[in-house]
Amino acid sequence: MKRRSFVKSTLLSTAAAAILPRYAFSEPTPQKNTRMYYELRRYILKDAKQQSLVENYFEKAAIPALNKLGVKNIGVFTEIKPAGFTSVVVLIPYASLAEFENVNAKLEQDKTYLAAGAAYLNAPANEPAYERIESSLLKSFKNMPGLELPPKGKRIFELRRYEHATEAAGAKKREMFNDAGEIAIFKRLGFKPVFFGETVIGEFQPNLIYMVTFDDMEAHDQHWKTFIADPEWKKVSANPDYADAKLVSKITPTFLEPAPYSQI
Repeated sequence: MKRRSFVKSTLLSTAAAAILPRYAFSEPTPQKNTRMYYELRRYILKDAKQQSLVENYFEKAAIPALNKLGVKNIGVFTEIKPAGFTSVVVLIPYASLAEFENVNAKLEQDKTYLAAGAAYLNAPANEPAYERIESSLLKSFKNMPGLELPPKGKRIFELRRYEHATEAAGAKKREMFNDAGEIAIFKRLGFKPVFFGETVIGEFQPNLIYMVTFDDMEAHDQHWKTFIADPEWKKVSANPDYADAKLVSKITPTFLEPAPYSQI
């Protein structure tokens, strides 16, 4: 090969190597600063039999199978103060949209999973495993791109949904969390946040959802009192652009306790 051709070939190969990774599909394992996606499910139940079916499915079938596929840190919770019969809330984190898209196809080929989850998966229409599933897909915030697991031990969780009047208001509220330092305030004050997510697909849009952790309800109440009185929070919230009247139309808190087998 002539030297000129060799040099040209080498330069082209080097350029391709530099460019192609930018267009590669996301790997299943999140890299630094890669924003994760979360599937948040709420199983509507009518009785203890359905609750048992759903919980056994996650404990014996879904969580082991998902873990085997590389989907880790799956949270399963029940409501502490349900409006009716308790619902089961499930948080499933994904490293990428590609992982989210491919998981179900892989589960359908897993014979161990299909056998372990048979009672749930094959429940007849006249005796369903649940009444309905409400499901949302969330994209993590840039300043908290992945899950942060709280310490093990006795704990409760507060799942909070902030609904916005417009998409622009939602973007401004996310700016408040990310760029104005609200996430940092939560962490400094010991709220132990698990995730922050923008709802990409789901009900009550536009909205954001996040989860924080407490030892008990007394600790919950004290933490929020401290937050409201915090000088840094007062400074951030005093900005007219961040007024709740502009950005938040409704706040819905849900109090949860983890199932014994929950990975969060």
